[in-house]
Amino acid sequence: MTDPTPAAAPIAAVPPSLKAETLVEALPYLQRYAGKTFVVKYGGHAMGEPEAQADFAEDVVLLKAVGINPVVVHGGGPQIGSMLKRLGVESRFVDGLRVTDAETAQIAEMVLAGSINKEIVGWIGRAGGRAVGISGKDAGLVLAEKVGGRDPDPLQGIERKVDLGFVGEPVAVDRRIIDSLSRDGIIPVIAPIGIGADGHTYNINADTMAGAIAAALGAARFFLLTDVAGVLDRDGELLTDLDPAAIKRLREEGTIRGGMIPKLETCVAAVEAGVDAAVVLDGRVPHAMLLEIFTRRGAGTLIRR
Repeated sequence: MTDPTPAAAPIAAVPPSLKAETLVEALPYLQRYAGKTFVVKYGGHAMGEPEAQADFAEDVVLLKAVGINPVVVHGGGPQIGSMLKRLGVESRFVDGLRVTDAETAQIAEMVLAGSINKEIVGWIGRAGGRAVGISGKDAGLVLAEKVGGRDPDPLQGIERKVDLGFVGEPVAVDRRIIDSLSRDGIIPVIAPIGIGADGHTYNINADTMAGAIAAALGAARFFLLTDVAGVLDRDGELLTDLDPAAIKRLREEGTIRGGMIPKLETCVAAVEAGVDAAVVLDGRVPHAMLLEIFTRRGAGTLIRR
């Protein structure tokens, strides 16, 4: 069967007038965001194939080249799961959070702050940018606090408290290391690991970590790159512009459910803490961030006050 989707035209085949129109359309956005900070959460499922990885790195490098300060916070849940499976360590989840004992915490840090973090730094370097990989432990970037969870007991119809181990949430962000790197023309790439006041290392949900960092930086945009188009209505159509009240209504109606709920809670918390706007968009779409930032139509769901 013939693929009904036409292949994208090579750049060389695009008429020069269309290229010029694209640049003109982008101009007011380039002026608006010059000197601003964008925090980009790059999800484990959105990391995709090598071509998608290269597109992401090129977008981040382009943002830096036009005077925007991108800060990348990455996840890695699927990669942690794969490593745990290879090592014969069983995973258990409560409230969507991985129960993390001391052994699992060490493996998570190895995967997040080690292999994934440096891999993203490498992508950005190949795209012509300069990046440094750090975690929330470096220079006291993120102070974390242990979180608990509740596990429903289907037999008793009650919930019981569960010790999630070394799972934390951000309680303070010291932005100085990010500011220093950005001033020097370097793109920070941050793994979602934090340090507690008790000296323990905590694994932090990457969405939550990115939202906290975006709030601390007063970011102009907080992007959640994931593996869905954005927030959809009941007919499967993309909702392009939401505010906290609309999100609450859609959740009560059951339109928003499942894994999208905590993502939108993070977005709402970020904008209420001072981020200009948050955006949920599909990281698998080539150059999705550029389409969202520099075109009138955008490419995802924008959440603002």
